Amino acid sequence: MPTANINCARSIAIKARPLAGAWWRIAAAIALLPGLTGIAAAQAPAERAADEPRVNADPTFPFANEVAAFAKANEANSGAPGAVLFLGSSSIRLWNTQASFPDRSTVNRGFGGATTPDVLRHYPRLFPKAEPRSVLVYIGENDLAAGATPDTVARNILTLLKKLRADYPKARIAYLSLKPSPIRWTLWPKMAAVNMTVAARSRVGGFDYLDVGSSLLAHDGLPDASLFGPDGLHMNGRGYSRWNRLVDGWLDRMEMAAAPAPRPLSLSN
Repeated sequence: MPTANINCARSIAIKARPLAGAWWRIAAAIALLPGLTGIAAAQAPAERAADEPRVNADPTFPFANEVAAFAKANEANSGAPGAVLFLGSSSIRLWNTQASFPDRSTVNRGFGGATTPDVLRHYPRLFPKAEPRSVLVYIGENDLAAGATPDTVARNILTLLKKLRADYPKARIAYLSLKPSPIRWTLWPKMAAVNMTVAARSRVGGFDYLDVGSSLLAHDGLPDASLFGPDGLHMNGRGYSRWNRLVDGWLDRMEMAAAPAPRPLSLSN
C-alpha cells in the first residue's frame, strides 16, 4: 500500500507538470496584455485624433438627416450663381440668412452639432452646384466641447479652409471667429487659442478672419447674456443682429474691392 501510494503520487506529479507549464504560459500572456495594448494604441492611425470629437453636441437635430437634405436640395436645384454660402454648425443653422441679408442670395449649409471633421467627411454633399461668390465659415466650437485640443481644431479648420480655397478660387472666403457664450465660458481660453492660430494663417491661406466674438462681450469682459437664448449657448435675435452688421460690412467691402475702377472722364472739344 505505501508503495502504491508513492507510485500514485509520482504519477499525479508527472501529469501535473505539463498543466503547470500551461498555467505559467497563460499567466505570462496575461501579464503582457497591458504592454501589448499600449503598443497597439501607440500604433493607431494618426488621423484618429481628428475623428475623436464624435459627440453630437446638438442631438435634437441629427446632422446626418440634414446632410441628406442638403444633397437632395442640391440635386433638385443648382442654386443661384454668385450666392453667399454659409457653412458650419448650429450657429449657422439657426441664422436666418435670407431675412438677415434680403438684398443678397444666400445658401445656408449649417447643421447642428457639427464638428470640423464632420464637415470634411460630408464635404462633397454640402454645396450647391452653382459656385458661390462668398463663403462664410463658422466651425470648431463643438470640437472643443467634445474634447479636441486647440491645435487639432485649428489644424482641421485650416484644412477645411484650404480645401474651400482650392475648390472656389474666385470666391471671397471668411472664417468667423469662435464666439464666447455663457455656458461654454470655461472653454474661452481654448477658443481664443484657435482664433489666434487661424487668424495668423489667414493671409497665407487666402481667406479673411472676422472677429465676431468680441461683439458678444459685455463691458465687464464676460459674455453678454442678453444676446443669448435660454440655453446660454445659441444667440438670440439681438446677438445675430450684431453678426449681421459685421458680415454685411465685410460683404460690402469685398464687393467694392472687386468692382472695376471707374474710367477717367475724357474732355473733348
